Amino acid sequence: MLAKKFRRQWPLHLMILPGVILVLIYSYWPMVGIAMAFQKFTPFKGLFGSKWIGLDNFHYVFALPETGQIIWNTIFISIMKIGAGLIAPITISLLLNELRNELIKRGVQTLIYLPHFLSWVILGGILIDILSPTNGIVNQVLGWFGVEPIFFLGSNKWFPYTLVMSDIWKEFGFSTIVYLAALSSINPSLYEAATVDGASRWKQTIHITLPGMMPIVILMATLSLGNVLNAGFDQVFNLYSPQVYQSGDVLDTFIYRIGMQNAQYGVGTAVGFFKSIVSLVFITTSYALASKFANYRIF
Repeated sequence: MLAKKFRRQWPLHLMILPGVILVLIYSYWPMVGIAMAFQKFTPFKGLFGSKWIGLDNFHYVFALPETGQIIWNTIFISIMKIGAGLIAPITISLLLNELRNELIKRGVQTLIYLPHFLSWVILGGILIDILSPTNGIVNQVLGWFGVEPIFFLGSNKWFPYTLVMSDIWKEFGFSTIVYLAALSSINPSLYEAATVDGASRWKQTIHITLPGMMPIVILMATLSLGNVLNAGFDQVFNLYSPQVYQSGDVLDTFIYRIGMQNAQYGVGTAVGFFKSIVSLVFITTSYALASKFANYRIF
């Protein structure tokens, strides 16, 4: 039976084979390097010639005075991004849903979706220019209202919130599409019945639109828990500087500096391994929550 089924589906297996090979090469084979987390790794000796030191790399990392602050920065920035990443697209999708002019609606969707396709290298240069405390357009506008120039990318007070706002600016357009798709699946007869009963647009939003969106909102919220230790390396790396390490240094940038710039490969791998374990726990938990509350299953 299985052999007959395989013969019937062999073109599909053949089609997926290149993808499986790429996943094995680039996702599973590099996992052998996790062994460096338990070694005093030396490039000249290689993975199998370096000295095994057990958990010493982990003890060293957690003994560093800045480790606690870095973990806090990562969690704080990630949670703000997750929260704002839910509120902003939901709000915009509700507003777009109220537009009756399809031309304006499509135009707005295109404009807010465009930043998603730009890399943080490009957006980082744009943000550095527009947020400059000397000639940036944002501080020029604030100056019209008598506000002193703000060093958004050089102040520990403002930098985390600048990261969150710029991340939302880049990504909320993509998330909006998901919620607009959820809105399109709501039965129009519910709105017709509510209109006959005299319900205002606000009442319809509260009692029909939001409950209709709730399953996808729960799904997106629970799945985003897996990214609680991913504060966004590309963004932070292109925007931060040593003067904002106190509030903006996250685990990914810490791994880059200690592992690549300082050549402490074993220590960097240990931090990355710790991050992966915590992320696995959150992803597993979020998948269980999504399965229970949003009926979302992969298998």
